[in-house]
Amino acid sequence: MSFRVEAAQNQIIENKSNPINQKIDRKFSSFLTESLQKQTTATEMKISNHAQKRMEERDIQLNHSDLTTIEGAVEELNQKGSKNSLIIYKDMALIASIDNRTIITAMNANEMETITNIDSVKKINV
Repeated sequence: MSFRVEAAQNQIIENKSNPINQKIDRKFSSFLTESLQKQTTATEMKISNHAQKRMEERDIQLNHSDLTTIEGAVEELNQKGSKNSLIIYKDMALIASIDNRTIITAMNANEMETITNIDSVKKINV
């Protein structure tokens, strides 16, 4: 059994935001680019359930400005190609999944002994 893929025709879409209702000629690639841009703008940090429990146990608290600072570090690590990173911030150490923008676990900096399965370290100076 074989399948044949034919070249797609340009799609004509009615632009409802334009009061004149002009038609716009868009290709699939422009839809794809737009979709990818929407995904990359959702850069909000998440905290996993595991990390949340560890933070409660160790009395670690992050406020909005802390998360904004950490988001900046995660973005820098992402641009450099990091996947799993140790982020040292104030008196805490956070392991983060850079691709998922998720804090995986948290500990006090003085608890760090052996850290494995990371590919980068970022120290945020405050």
